[in-house]
Amino acid sequence: MTVEQNVLQQHSQKHQQTLLNQLREVTGTTDVQLLQQALQVSNGDLAEAVAFLTEKNAKVPQQDDTAYYQTSQVASDRYISVGSQADTNVIDLTGDDKDDLQRAIALSLEESSRAFRETGITDEEQAISRVLEASIAENKASLKRTHTEVWSDSLNPHDRKRIDTCPVGLKNVGNTCWFSAVIQSLFNLLEFQRLVLHYSPPARVHDLPRNQKEHRNLPFMQELRILFSLMVGSKRKYVDPSRAVEILKDAFKSSESQQQDVSEFTHKLLDWLEDAFQMKAEEDREGETPKNPMVELFYGRFLAVGVLEGKKFENTEMFGQYPLQVNGFKDLHECLEAAMIEGEIESLHSAENAARSGQEHWFTELPPVLTFELSRFEFNQALGRPEKIHNKLEFPSMLYMDRYMDRNRDVTRIKREEIRRLKEHLTLLQQRLESTAEQDPLPPLESSGPASLPTTAATAAQQQRVPIHKPFTQSRLPPDLPMHPAPRHITDEELRVLEGCLHRWRSEVENDTRDLQGSINRIHRTIELMYSDKSMMQVPYRLHAVLVHEGQANAGHYWAYIYDPHQRCWMKYNDISVTKSSWEELVRDSFGGYRNASAYCLMYINDKKPFLIEEEFDKETGQILSGMDKLPPDLKQHVRGDNELFDKEVQEWDALQIRKAQQEKLALVAAAAAAAAAAAGATPAASSTSPSSSSPQPMSIESSPPDNTVAQQEPEYMEQPSPTNDSKHLQEDTERAISRAAAEQEGRSPEALLNAAIKLEYARLLRFAQEDTPPEKDYRLQHVIVYLIQNQAPKKILERTLLTQFADRNLAFDERCKSIMSVARAKLDLIKPEEVNMDEYEMWHQAYQNFRETTILMMTGLELFQKTNYTEALMHLIYSYQYNKELLSKGQYRGHDDELLGHYRRECLLKVNEQAAAMFESGEEPEVTTGIGIMNDLVVPCIPLLLIHDAERDLLAVEDMRNRWCSYLGQEMEPNLQEKLTDFLPKLLDCSAEIKSFHDPPKLPTYSTLELSERFSRVMASVGRVPSNGR
Repeated sequence: MTVEQNVLQQHSQKHQQTLLNQLREVTGTTDVQLLQQALQVSNGDLAEAVAFLTEKNAKVPQQDDTAYYQTSQVASDRYISVGSQADTNVIDLTGDDKDDLQRAIALSLEESSRAFRETGITDEEQAISRVLEASIAENKASLKRTHTEVWSDSLNPHDRKRIDTCPVGLKNVGNTCWFSAVIQSLFNLLEFQRLVLHYSPPARVHDLPRNQKEHRNLPFMQELRILFSLMVGSKRKYVDPSRAVEILKDAFKSSESQQQDVSEFTHKLLDWLEDAFQMKAEEDREGETPKNPMVELFYGRFLAVGVLEGKKFENTEMFGQYPLQVNGFKDLHECLEAAMIEGEIESLHSAENAARSGQEHWFTELPPVLTFELSRFEFNQALGRPEKIHNKLEFPSMLYMDRYMDRNRDVTRIKREEIRRLKEHLTLLQQRLESTAEQDPLPPLESSGPASLPTTAATAAQQQRVPIHKPFTQSRLPPDLPMHPAPRHITDEELRVLEGCLHRWRSEVENDTRDLQGSINRIHRTIELMYSDKSMMQVPYRLHAVLVHEGQANAGHYWAYIYDPHQRCWMKYNDISVTKSSWEELVRDSFGGYRNASAYCLMYINDKKPFLIEEEFDKETGQILSGMDKLPPDLKQHVRGDNELFDKEVQEWDALQIRKAQQEKLALVAAAAAAAAAAAGATPAASSTSPSSSSPQPMSIESSPPDNTVAQQEPEYMEQPSPTNDSKHLQEDTERAISRAAAEQEGRSPEALLNAAIKLEYARLLRFAQEDTPPEKDYRLQHVIVYLIQNQAPKKILERTLLTQFADRNLAFDERCKSIMSVARAKLDLIKPEEVNMDEYEMWHQAYQNFRETTILMMTGLELFQKTNYTEALMHLIYSYQYNKELLSKGQYRGHDDELLGHYRRECLLKVNEQAAAMFESGEEPEVTTGIGIMNDLVVPCIPLLLIHDAERDLLAVEDMRNRWCSYLGQEMEPNLQEKLTDFLPKLLDCSAEIKSFHDPPKLPTYSTLELSERFSRVMASVGRVPSNGR
C-alpha cells in the first residue's frame, strides 16, 4: 500500500468514526454494530441513519437484513470497542416531531464541523480531552477546598518512604484512579516496561507533519519514561503522575469538563502509545515494512466466517481489546462463545445452504497480551442514563484458548454440537425434575382404626380437639366433613393396602428424583470436561491483571490486582497503596454479584512466552538487572536527582525533630530548675531529721529505693501544688502506708520507716497489677505503678516513681510524715544522673499520660454515643481508636480493648451516615446541605481509617454506607440533589488507603484520678462487651 493510500484510508476511518460518534450522541444508541448498520443502510447520510434508528423505537432489524452480517470496516478500527455512553442533555427524539430530529442533527453537524474547522480536532479527540480536563480540574479544585476535603501527603517523609523493594504506588491527582490501574498493569508487563524505558524519540522530530505533532505522543512518551523510571528506582512510597496527565490534557483543547467512558480513554491511550512507537519504527526500518512493538504485543487477528443468504464469505480483522458482554452469562467461556458466534450458524457447516445468515469468529493469531473488556455498563433508554450491571461473572486464572482457534475449527464445531445436544437433554431432565418436585409430597400414614379417614397425623390431631360452639358460624360446613366426596369408612386391611401403595409410590418418586439429579450432574460434568483433553490445552493464557471498578455507572473508583510471578502472589494496586493480596480477595472484589465492585478489564498473557514477565539479564555478567541497573543513563540520572531531593527532605525533617526535642528538653530543665530553686527556699535542710537519717543510703524495692535527679518536674498525677484531686488521692495512699509501717516497726528511724512504707505500698500495688479484673475496674487508672508493673517497666523507674510519691510536700503535717518526706527528698537529691536514665523515666511517664488521655477520649466518646450525640462522639472514638492502636503496638497492657473501641467507632460511623442519609432523603435544602457536609467533614475522612487494616467488619460497614448512597442513583430526584449526589459520590467511593486530614483532636477536660476511675467504671459497666456477631 502506498503512503497516499495509507493516508486516505486513515482519513476514511477517522471520518467514519466521527459519524459513529455523532450518531451515538444524537440517538443515545450504544450498540456499535447497530450504528454501523444504520450508516451502511443510509450510505453515510446522517439524517437517514438517525431516522432508521429512531423508527419504531430503534428496534433492531430482522436477521435477514443484508447489511447486518457484512463484517464492518475490514482492517479499519483496530479496536472492537464498546461505545461511550450518550449525553443525556440532547433534544428529545422519542416523539414523532421530525423538526426535533432535523434540529438535533443540524446542531450536531454544526458543532462538529465548526470545532474541526477551528481546531483541526475530531469529536473523538475532544471527548478524550474532556475526561482529561475533568481530572485536572478536579485536582486543581481540590487545592481550593477546606482542609477537611483534601487528600494530603503526610508531613513526615518517613511515612512516604519506600520499604525495601516494595512496588511504588501512584498518587491519585483527582479522578485518576483509572490511570493508576491501567498504568500499573502495563508497567508490570516487564517487556512493555523495557520498551518504554528504552524508547528514544525519532531523530527527525522537527520534520514530522504538524497534525502528528498535535497528537503529541512524543512528549507524553517522555513523561511516561520518567514515570516508569521513578516506579523502578524511587525511594518514595508513591510518585506523582500529574505531568503525564497534564501533557495528555494539553494535547487537546476543550471548553467542557464532563465524565466520559473510561474504556474509551484506555483505547485512545494505547493508540497514542502505538503511534509513538510507529514513528520510531518507521525511522529505524526505512525501506522495509516497520514492525510496531505495540502491535506485536497487544494486537491479534481473527477470521470472520459467515453465510449471507446462502453465500459464504471470509474476512480477516485485527483486534486489540476484545469486548465481551456480561449480561446473561455466568463465566468467561460463555461470554467468549457468545462473542464468537452471531446469528443462526447451522448453515455455516451444514451440507444444505439454507437462506439463514450468520457468522463465526475464529482467532488466527493471538497477541502475547490478550485483553478482554467486560461490558458492565448499559444505557437505560427509559431513565435516560447509563447503569452498571452487577451480575456475577467468573473467570479462571488459567485460560485455554484452543477452542477459539481457527486451526481447531472442525474439532470445536463437533464439540459445540455435542454440548448443544447435551444441553437440550439437560433442559428436558431439569423440566422432569421440576415437575416431579412440584407434585404434592406423600406423607406417611398412621392406622387409627376402621372408622378413621386416610388423613395426615396433623388432621387426626385436629379431629381430636373438643369442638367449640359458635352460634354465629354454626351454619357453615362442619369441619369433620370432607370438601369432596370420599369414603366414610375404611377397614384395616384396606388402609394397609393403601399405605403400602403410597410408600411404594413415594420410594419410586424419590428414586426417580435421585436418578434425574445424578444424570443432570453427569451431563454438567461432561460439558465441563469437553475441552479438557491435551489437544485442546495447547494455548494457555495466564491471568496477569484484573482492573476493578467499584460504584455505579456515573461514579466510582478503580484499582487493579496484578500477579507477581516472583513472589507468587497477587498484589493490590490501589493508588498510593500497594499491598499483598490473595486469589480469594480478588474473587470477592472482581467476580461481581456480591457488592458494587466487579472486574471491567481482564489482562491475560501467553504462558508460553515468559519473556513478557522475565527480568532482563546483563549481557556481560549474566546477572539479573534490577532497580537502577535497569535504567538507561538519562533516566538513571533523573531518578538519582529525585532521590537526592527526597533524602534531603528526610534529613531536614530529622534535623527539625532533633531541634524540637532539644528545645522541649531545655524548656523542661528550665522549669524544673525554677521549681527546685523555689523548693530550696521553702524546705528545711535534711539535717533537721534524726541523726540516723542525716546520711540517707541508696535503696531498692527490696531494701530501700534510690532515684534520679533533683531538678526534674514530676507528672501532674504524681504531685500537685495543693492537697486536692490527684495529690490528695496519692497522699491518702502514702499516709496509710506510713501508718502501717510505723505500727509494724515502732521506734525505727525515718529512713527505715520510709523503706518499710515503700515496700508495703509496692506490695499493695503489685497485688492490684496481678489481679484479674473486669473491664470496668481498671487499676491502671488509679496508680501509675500498676501501669508500670503490668508493662514491665525497669526496676529503677519503679523505685524512683515510688520515692517521688513519698517525697510529696502535701503529706500530713505531723512530725513523722514530715521527717519521712524529708528523707525521701534527700534520697532524690542523692541519686546521680548515671544511676537512672531520666529520658527513659520521662518516656514511661509520658506513655502513662498518653494512656490517661486516650482513656478520657474513649470514655467521653462512649458517653456521647449513649446519649445519641453521634456526630460529637465520632471524633472522640476515632481519635481514641487511633491512639489506642499506637499504644497497643508497644505492649498488650498499654491500652484498652481494641475490639470494643473498634465496634463503637464502627457503630458510631454507621449512625452518623444514617443521620446524614436521612437529611439527604428529606429533600429540604438546608437539611440536604447539612447532611452532605456531615459526610464530607466526618464520614468520608474516616473511611480510609476503616479500610487501612482490612478488617472484615470494617469493610462490611464501609460497604453498607456506600450502598446506602449508591441506592439513590436509581431514584428520581430534583436536579440540584442529583448534582450534589454526583459530586459527592466519587469521594465516598474512593478506596484509596491514603489518610485524609480532618478535625483536630477534641480538647480534653481535666479529671482527678478518683473521678476518672469512677466515670470510666460507670461507662464500661453500661456498655458491656462487644457483641459476638460484631455488627
